[in-house]
Order: sequence, then C-alpha cells, then structure tokens
Amino acid sequence: MANPVFSNSPVFGDPKSQAGPRSGGTVYADSTATHSTVDAATLDQMYGAPAATTRDTGRLTYDDVIMKTGGLLALLVAVGAVTWVVAPGLWILGAIVGLVLGLVNAFKREPSPVLITLYTVAQGVFLGGISAFYEASYPGIVSQAVLGTLAVAASALFVFKSGKVRVTPKFTRWLILAMVGYLVFSLLNVVLMLLNVGGGDFGPLRSGGWGVLIGLFAVGLAAASFIVDFDAIKKGVEGGAPRKLAWAAAFGLIVTLVWLYLEILRILAILRN
Repeated sequence: MANPVFSNSPVFGDPKSQAGPRSGGTVYADSTATHSTVDAATLDQMYGAPAATTRDTGRLTYDDVIMKTGGLLALLVAVGAVTWVVAPGLWILGAIVGLVLGLVNAFKREPSPVLITLYTVAQGVFLGGISAFYEASYPGIVSQAVLGTLAVAASALFVFKSGKVRVTPKFTRWLILAMVGYLVFSLLNVVLMLLNVGGGDFGPLRSGGWGVLIGLFAVGLAAASFIVDFDAIKKGVEGGAPRKLAWAAAFGLIVTLVWLYLEILRILAILRN
C-alpha cells in the first residue's frame, strides 16, 4: 500500500500480515479470530473518539487570532514605552521603517511572522516617540487617545456582533474608495506642509474645525475597516483557513489600531489648540 497513512493503520493493513501462523497453507481459526477481534475493537475505538477540532487539523481559530494580536499589541506598547523614556527622537526612523515594512507585509502572499513582528517594533518606536512629543505639548492627551481608540474598536466589534452592519461587496467597495480618497487628501496635505503653504500646525487641510471634521471622517473609516477585518476573520475561521493566516489577521488589526490612535491623537490636539 503506497499511502503511509493507510500502511500504518491496523484497520487498513494487509490482511495477509494479520492472519495466524500458516502450516501447509492452513490458517488456524483461533489466530484469525483473535486478530479480527483486535481489528474490530480498534475500529470501534476510532469511531468512539471525539471529532477533530480546527486546532487538531491545523485550521484557523479565534484563539489563534486573539493570541497573535494580543502578543503584537503587548510588544507595541512595550517598545513604545521604552522609546518614550529613552529616545523619543527615533520616531522619524520608526515611521519610515514601519511604512516600508507595512507595505512589504501588505503585498506578501504568505504572512511572515518575522516581518510582522519587526513592523510592530518599528511602529512601537514611532508611536512611543510621537506620543512623547504630543504629551509634552498637551498633558494628558495620550491617555485620552488610548481610551478613545479602545472605545471605537470595542464599538466596532459590538456593531459587528449585533449584525446591524453587513459587510457586502458594495460596502467593501465604498470603504476602499473612501480610504484611497483619504490617502490622496493626506498626501496633498503633507506636500503643502513641506512647501509651507497655508500654515497650520497640522497642515493647511487639517487645521481648525475643518481638521476636526476630516479627523472624525477618518475615525469612521477606521471603524468600518475594523468591521471588515472582523468579517474576514469570521469567514476565515468558518471556511477552515490555515492557522498561519492568524498572523495576517493580527497584522491587519494592528495596522488599523495604529491608524485609529493617530487620528484620535490629532483630533484631540486640534481641539486643545
């Protein structure tokens, strides 16, 4: 038998090897009966065994996603705290490295735990440094931004679990178009800042009341992105996706969390200004 799975199983073994000792071509009945009893008992034990779970079969589970996301989030916070205290000026390096690794991870066909972990470290350096500068200018703003981020993420999860928002192809297309438009708008704002056009602490397009409205729109996009992420994870678990995709799911959630935190931080700073 070519398949080793069948070859190693007593149920699917070669009948000749299971027969009793031969003498002149005669098979002793008591040996045959003994082997038949063993085979029947083994077969009955297999049928009585509990069904294999998704973890036993190497499939994606909610626990996998929660553990990976929790681990990356803990790493992000730890690196951010160290950067805040030791070298907040490294936030620029963290931003550049995080951007590059984020793009690499986003376009990889297979998730890379190493690259995703390095991305989290880079983002921790970026967030730790930038948060230190915001806190120095606006005391208490970081804790408010963290609470706001957790509140929006929890609300998105609640709305998704309630079933009040369905992730349809139309909803997904709308979200993609809105995010592309917001990205172009943000890049334009950065260019105007570099050219010193229009002034404003956060760029000419992100200051004052207009900046608050744009920030709230971005928070809404991040919340919608969370809902799409949750739906994708649900479909992956129910569809029996490979367990390694838990890294991809965790990466997506971390990206959205970082984006949401930065938007809320900017909104609070504009209001303080």
